[in-house]
Formats: sequence, C-alpha cells, structure tokens
Amino acid sequence: MNSRKNASTAIAEEFGGRLKRTRLNRDMTQSEVAERAGVSRLAVLNAEKGDVRLKVLVAILSALDLAGQLDLFLPGQDVSPIQLARLKGKTRQRASGQRKTGTAESADWSFQVPSIAGERSGAEDQN
Repeated sequence: MNSRKNASTAIAEEFGGRLKRTRLNRDMTQSEVAERAGVSRLAVLNAEKGDVRLKVLVAILSALDLAGQLDLFLPGQDVSPIQLARLKGKTRQRASGQRKTGTAESADWSFQVPSIAGERSGAEDQN
C-alpha cells in the first residue's frame, strides 16, 4: 500500500508541475490565476505542488482555459446494459463493494433484458 501512496504522490506532483508550466507558458502569475479562479494564491501554490482539492483544481483549470481538457482526463461513462437491467430504471448511486470471483456461482451469465416496450421476460418473473 505504501508504494501505491508513493505512486499517487508522484502523479499528483507531476500534474502540479504541468499546471505550473502551463501558467508560466501563459505568462501569468500565481496571483493572477488565483484571482481568475476565485481562490487564494496559496491554493494555486499548493496545486502546483500536487496538493489540491477537486473544486479548486477545476477552478484553476478554468482560469487557465483548460476546463475542456477534463473530458480527456476522465471521459463521461454510460451505464452498462447489464447494470441498466439490474437497476430497472433506478440510477446507481454507489458500488456494492462485492467483487465476484471465478466460482461457479459467478459464471452464470444467463439473464434476459426487458425490451424497450416494457415487456417482462420469464426469467424476471421467477426472481
């Protein structure tokens, strides 16, 4: 777990360095970025060191005209057809935290997805 933390720290520091290089390439001071982002200069300094809260990061990216890059960083995710069938119209709010292993129980992939017209399959009626 310690190596995972070190890897996370290294990635955060690299990201902070990229923020700083972007700011310098745009010939902006930390104070100018902070003012445009609506955060303190210390928040910009910390972000450039890799220590930043998500809301502050988004504000800084917006101030640097990089907010559009967020879609490349983390593209939007669609709900998978399997999850859609399980949820039956509900929006998923959290993960179950249970992972299936390669047991015979988890190998049962037989299921039927209801049609768009709302017809129910026989497999659903049995559950």
